[in-house]
Amino acid sequence: MIQTERALQQVLGWGRSLTGFADEHAVEAVRGGQYILQRIHPSLHNISARTGRDPRDETLTVAFYRELALLFWLDDCNDLGLIAPEQLAAVEQALGQGVPCALPGFEGCAVLRASLAALAYDRRDYAQLLDDTRCYCAALRAGHAQAAGAGRWSYAEYLHNGIDSIAYANVFCCLSLLWGLDMATLRRRPAFRQVLRLVSAIGRLQNDLHGCDMDRSAGEADNAATLLLQRYPAMPVVEFLNDELAGRTRMLDRVIGKERFPEPWGPLIEAMAAIRAQYYQTSTSRYRSDAAGGG
Repeated sequence: MIQTERALQQVLGWGRSLTGFADEHAVEAVRGGQYILQRIHPSLHNISARTGRDPRDETLTVAFYRELALLFWLDDCNDLGLIAPEQLAAVEQALGQGVPCALPGFEGCAVLRASLAALAYDRRDYAQLLDDTRCYCAALRAGHAQAAGAGRWSYAEYLHNGIDSIAYANVFCCLSLLWGLDMATLRRRPAFRQVLRLVSAIGRLQNDLHGCDMDRSAGEADNAATLLLQRYPAMPVVEFLNDELAGRTRMLDRVIGKERFPEPWGPLIEAMAAIRAQYYQTSTSRYRSDAAGGG
């Protein structure tokens, strides 16, 4: 696999063409991407004879890291106001349609989309990635607007939106696009779609539980714990969310135990379900739970 520093420099070099892009976006993307690829490397190696895609291929790996960095950047564009609203709207349209951004300062969007279109093992994955990006951007926008507005979502509405805003669909689809994981065919199976929803819900709950103290101190309202406390001040929200997390994890285990998905989907789903312990806890900036590291 490509060396960490070399990969980081390539992601940073690309990211400098995006207004508001920060070193943190590249650092966390490379760390998170390495975690995922290391967990599924044996499975990617096993299917490489069929796909012809080397799990150590530098071009594929850097493209994956850049997509992750893009997701972090988009998240902060919404939460931190890194760019003006009209710029964000133009960026979202460009990324969701796979066309150059109409405004200067965002050339990296077209570069990444063009590279992924050219690298796609299955063109259906590229079309799905554009759709997933539109869903991700819409969910970020809706969550930000809800948190800043007077109206309050129910917990069910929040989690429904949060499943899209965790961006796991983009992560999975990008992996499939680059390494030929046949996600477009698997999506036809109801059990696979159920797994995607469950693992995304698990990811949202893990993210909110891990960051609830940081979000509260930063005044961030787009968090399940904050939402529940606003509606039910006496509620033991952490216990409730941990119980929700445990229940959805059991549901996910039951589906995986019953169904048989091709490589590398088993290890990949397990890796994403374990990301709170294996990635969040070791984050040097974005996901640190102490005040000094809160981003």
